[in-house]
Amino acid sequence: MTAGFGPYYDATAGRPPRKTLLSALAAFGDFAGFAVDLGCGDGRDTIELLRRGWSVLAIDAEAEAIARLAGRSDLPPGPRLATRMARFEETEWGPADLVNASFALPLVAADKFAPLWRHIVRSLRPGGRFAGQLYGDRDGWTGRPGVTCFARVEAERLLAGLTVELFDEEESDAVTPRGNAKHWHIFHVVARAP
Repeated sequence: MTAGFGPYYDATAGRPPRKTLLSALAAFGDFAGFAVDLGCGDGRDTIELLRRGWSVLAIDAEAEAIARLAGRSDLPPGPRLATRMARFEETEWGPADLVNASFALPLVAADKFAPLWRHIVRSLRPGGRFAGQLYGDRDGWTGRPGVTCFARVEAERLLAGLTVELFDEEESDAVTPRGNAKHWHIFHVVARAP
C-alpha cells in the first residue's frame, strides 16, 4: 500500500461494514470464531466482527490505520482484537474461520498475489469463508503498477475448490473515496472452504 491513506480514511469514516462481510456473517449464523481482516483500514469491518463476538487479527501496512482503529470510540473493550502493522502479503497468520479482505486484494502486486491467495485458502478452517473483492480486467486501474486484476474466468478459476456463496459482478463509472473519477469493474465474493 502507498503512504498517505489519511484522506481515504477521512472520506470513508463512519461508513457501514462491507456487504460481502455482512453476507459471510449471515451465512455463519450465530457462530463467532476467529477472523483475519486484511487491509483493515480504520476498522469498519473489524468493529462489526468484534461487535458480533468474533476474535480478530486486523492487519494493515499503514501505521495510521492501526492507530485509527485503536482509537475508535466504538471499539469494544476486551482482548478479542490483535493488530499487526505489516503488508499482509508478507505476513503469516494461523487457521481462521474467516479471512476478510474488503477492497484490499487488488492492491497486491501480481507477482505476490498467487502465494498470498494460496495462504488465504490454506488458512481457512473447514467451513471457513473468504469475503472480499477482486478487480476485473476492465477496471480503470488495470495495468497500474502494484494492482492485480482478473478476467471473470480467471476470478472463477481462482475460487475453484471453494463453494462460491456470492459472486456479484459490478461495473460502473463513479469516483473513488478520494474524489477521483474511475471506471470500476469489481467482483464481490464470498466463498466457503470444504
